[in-house]
Amino acid sequence: MSVQTTDYAASEIRSPLGFLANRIFIYGALAFWAFICLFPIYWTITTSFKTAVDVTQGHLIPFVDFQPDWKGWRSLGLSPDSIFQTSTVREEFFKRFMNSVITSVGASSLAIVIGSLAAYGLTRYRYQFAWFKNEDISFFFLSQLILPPVVLALPFLVLYREVGLLDTRIGLILLYTLMVLPIVIWIMRDQFNSIPVELEEAALVDGLSIWGAFFRIVMPIALPGMVAAFILAMVLCWNEYFFAALLTSTDAKTIPVMVASQTGSQGINWWSMAALATAAIAPLAVIGIALERYLIMGMTAGAVK
Repeated sequence: MSVQTTDYAASEIRSPLGFLANRIFIYGALAFWAFICLFPIYWTITTSFKTAVDVTQGHLIPFVDFQPDWKGWRSLGLSPDSIFQTSTVREEFFKRFMNSVITSVGASSLAIVIGSLAAYGLTRYRYQFAWFKNEDISFFFLSQLILPPVVLALPFLVLYREVGLLDTRIGLILLYTLMVLPIVIWIMRDQFNSIPVELEEAALVDGLSIWGAFFRIVMPIALPGMVAAFILAMVLCWNEYFFAALLTSTDAKTIPVMVASQTGSQGINWWSMAALATAAIAPLAVIGIALERYLIMGMTAGAVK
């Protein structure tokens, strides 16, 4: 009896210590991963307030290693002392910013409309073309992401030149829609799979049409997934550089192209590039934080049945 009591007491002592060690390891690993993910953002923001000397010497901590300076923001006409002055660079930035907004929002919205309809059809109806069934069609859409973008460079360049879509927002919107459509279809497919078919059947019995059941029953339930798909699609479109640099020259250039062009005769202007990158990622960060709840709900749809 005493041996059993001693073993039980020892296990009670070891259990809290093991639990504490396990928690320390988990939170330590999470903190380390958070540092890896957030440090590039921290470096970009702080670099936008550095001078050339601070950048070359690798200073990291503001007010300790270096005194913040508005040099990077001043070069864009966005510093407090230049914001109300005429600046061609600032006008250029806002033009590229609007190009990114229009192309990203337009392509993401179009992809949501087309992708939602395609995903709904794949989850509610059975298709078969020879041996090609619903699962194969879904995988075919997703497999398009495997194709390297450079393979499509020359075909799109020739096609856009022939149809007059070079250096146009419409051209980028159509291309970006094709680029993000597989991801939207895959996310919305899982979202629709998590919605019971009985809800639509009950709506049909009550007199709604198929489209009525889709818009009035299914769509409100699938809204978190649509928001998640929209955010992911917008992020991909916003950050896309290759096709934006290839298919645009003056009128339709986007923010990533402008960021990459921050080079001078003496090398890369890191402070200007960092300020421009900070201004570019700020809207996406705000949108992501504001819609975080929908993003998590949409990405976890279908994980639990």
